[in-house]
Amino acid sequence: MNVLIKFLKRPVASSLLAILLGFAVAAAILATTGFNPFETFGTLFYGALGKPKYITNVIIKATPILLTGVSVAFAFQTGLFNIGAEGQYVLGTICATIVGVTCNFPAPIQIPLVVLSGALGGALLGAFVGFLKARFGIHEVITSIMTNWIMLYLCNFVVSTEAFHKPNSNTALTVNPSSYTMVLPQWKMSDEGIEYLLKVPWLRDILLKTDLNFGFVVAIFVAVLAGILLTRTKLGYELRAVGFNPEAARFTGIGVKRSVVACMLISGGICGLAGALNITGISPHTITTLAAQEGYGFNGLSVAFIAGCSTVGCIPASLLFSGLTYGGMTVQQMMGVPSEIINIMIGVIVFFTALPAMAPKIATWLERRKKARQSIDTDANAGEA
Repeated sequence: MNVLIKFLKRPVASSLLAILLGFAVAAAILATTGFNPFETFGTLFYGALGKPKYITNVIIKATPILLTGVSVAFAFQTGLFNIGAEGQYVLGTICATIVGVTCNFPAPIQIPLVVLSGALGGALLGAFVGFLKARFGIHEVITSIMTNWIMLYLCNFVVSTEAFHKPNSNTALTVNPSSYTMVLPQWKMSDEGIEYLLKVPWLRDILLKTDLNFGFVVAIFVAVLAGILLTRTKLGYELRAVGFNPEAARFTGIGVKRSVVACMLISGGICGLAGALNITGISPHTITTLAAQEGYGFNGLSVAFIAGCSTVGCIPASLLFSGLTYGGMTVQQMMGVPSEIINIMIGVIVFFTALPAMAPKIATWLERRKKARQSIDTDANAGEA
């Protein structure tokens, strides 16, 4: 009992409890609709972890939502709600595509140029939102929602321009191959590479049947770096101080307006980086005409809340989110289970994660119950004596 109470008081307990409740709700819905919950969850885990290529695809799909989740978590810890992660991500893809198409330098120059251009695009958009809040007091939620749609239509405009439109398609031109950040892109398609991969089936499935790239490594580095920046640096202290109490921060000499702009610049840059890495690392390596938001930024919101707005916590949260969505496709294909049930599960997890006091309250209730029992036992022993 003591171990359980101590565990429930830890911040991670709320997230784990939310995940368990999400699975419990999904199991109840599955049972009432005629599906076996245990068989369904078994298929779900198989679809996410059953083969090396499944695991690889989960990691690939986790990369952009990890970065957008880190972006949202970073801003949230400084008192800002960056709901414009979607638009900043899209602008990152636009800038990376434009630079990747127009420039064709050797890979050591081309890759950093394309990736940094995407990050810069997202950073400038984030800084613009921060400037509007700092200078005119316009809430970042309003402006960032508007920029989401502006970036969607900007993407469609760039795709339709004569300079970048790919004939007979709804996509832009593909970035030059020197921009690719995939693992061994030339070798795996060469005769030597194919001959070797035929001898190693699991490696063949990973390299030839997926777009394995270095994006997740970069994303982990950014998540850790963002956490260090927030907790171990002077800039991070100033950003968090402004988020906790702007007036007190201003009284101590911290530039509140400057901090707001800096926070949104960093947050937007991380989203732009996510977009650039998707362009360089995942086929078709270009942008396409969008009929609706792609959802990477909004999924990043869910990842951030599941992680308790911890930048490092976004790493396992993004893998969980990606595993549920990717494994959910296998459940739908093999068992005919509606994909909406997976979405309900994710929604329940996010809902309960948004109640951070849930686990501590349970711990308090257990402590009171334990003390009441101890009191009853003490009175009973005294009466017998």
